[in-house]
Amino acid sequence: MAHTSTSSSSAPAGPPPAQSEKQFASIIPEESNRLQLEPTISAVSNHDDMAGVSYVATGDNDEVYNRFSERRKMVITAVLSFCSFLAPVSSTTVLSAVPEVAATYQCDGSIINLSNAMYMLFMGISPCFYGPFASIYGRKWVSVASAALFFAFSIGTALAPNLASFFIFRILTAFQGTAFLVIGSSVIGDIYKPTERGTALGWFMSGTLIGPALGPFIGGIIVTFCTWRDIFWLQTALAGAATLFVFFLQPETIHYKRSEELGGLPRRKKAHKMWQWLNPLRVIRLYRYPNLLTVSLASSSLVWNMYSLLTPIRYVLNPRFNLNSPLQSGLFYIAPGCGYLLGTFFGGRYADHIVKKYIKIKGQRVAEDRLRSCLPFIGIVIPACMVIYGWTVELKKGGIAVPVIMMFLQGVAQLFCFPSLNTYCLDVMQKRSAEVVAGNYMVRYMFAAAGSAVCLPAVRAIGVGWFSTISAVFLVVAAIATYVTTLHGKQWRDAVDARKAAKKEGENHV
Repeated sequence: MAHTSTSSSSAPAGPPPAQSEKQFASIIPEESNRLQLEPTISAVSNHDDMAGVSYVATGDNDEVYNRFSERRKMVITAVLSFCSFLAPVSSTTVLSAVPEVAATYQCDGSIINLSNAMYMLFMGISPCFYGPFASIYGRKWVSVASAALFFAFSIGTALAPNLASFFIFRILTAFQGTAFLVIGSSVIGDIYKPTERGTALGWFMSGTLIGPALGPFIGGIIVTFCTWRDIFWLQTALAGAATLFVFFLQPETIHYKRSEELGGLPRRKKAHKMWQWLNPLRVIRLYRYPNLLTVSLASSSLVWNMYSLLTPIRYVLNPRFNLNSPLQSGLFYIAPGCGYLLGTFFGGRYADHIVKKYIKIKGQRVAEDRLRSCLPFIGIVIPACMVIYGWTVELKKGGIAVPVIMMFLQGVAQLFCFPSLNTYCLDVMQKRSAEVVAGNYMVRYMFAAAGSAVCLPAVRAIGVGWFSTISAVFLVVAAIATYVTTLHGKQWRDAVDARKAAKKEGENHV
């Protein structure tokens, strides 16, 4: 028989606090009548279920969220935001130096852009491994290991003697960098109550978004006055600082390490359990839940839009405005960066406000209600900005002001979307939050890789106007899918859990 836990979605994966039993007792009749499943408050079973997220407690009475002082939580969030800055900034810093890197290795600029696409492809693959590792061994030491490896491979990139080694070290660096993103989101879920996570994730996400936007500006300054290799020496220095920060300032925050389940088991059974937990297909199988698939689509549309907007700027805007230096084109990246910075102050807070509003309306918290906060931005604001940006550049109208304003507004709007989408991944499946976040990053960076690879050839083939229109349509489709999820996501989850429960019951009878 599969078990349903109505409190486990917001409770830690370790032993539940005493008051959880009272909360649970008040919820059992409604849930058990609806699902006809036997409830339990077991903390270690039912790892695969999403049950119980129809009601998620606010966490106000859960002592596990009070382990750290508010000041300590702010320090942890600042460290995580700095670390989350590294991999994304590395994905775009080189954009302002593409012609110079291509000249060094005697190849076309599209080949260097391909290396960026490969970088993001492996950013997408690595969460399948780092997500489960963070659930098994905890957050801290996995963070330290990935930061140290990011540092080492950044040195390799800076010294790369040929194009092949440049590709290899870029890929190895990317594989480490995504760990910060997955683990950082999980740590936020460990230390903040559900009604506070959106605000905290807004600050955390600022690093992941400001990095890609300011990276080309930084790269433009460096390549104007120094060699492009100094871009990667700066990256090495930042990675070294991140390693020290996570070692000294990031405590262990996980509520329950799954490695504790290995105690006393024979070696063969340990190996079997480890394979079950680390099997990348475990992350991919999460997409049996349609709500996780639609939210990944929404995240992917935003990342596709961001990288397909940022990647060709030097090739699109430099000729449009007769600019002739990397530094001049790098200045355009300040606009979305300032937008991301401004959005940091409001996006997460707005997501938490919507959650609290619907708790008052419904008397309970349905996980999908959080998604409502991103709908007008992903479905209207960002697509409109993208269309105006693309066609004004294509038709040479509006001067420099129009693309700058459109990029700025997109930056603000994205910070009203990502905290909502990322926090939903934490809330909806608390015991496997690291894996849910990992799956989301896997899909979104696959689309980022595709956007980086195809944007420049597509712009050359069909023009920046039509390519921007395609990106806008993708965003609108994602917004519609997200809206449908707010209406039916709960039923989808219940249906999948019921099928799994029936399958388990059938296997038990056999």
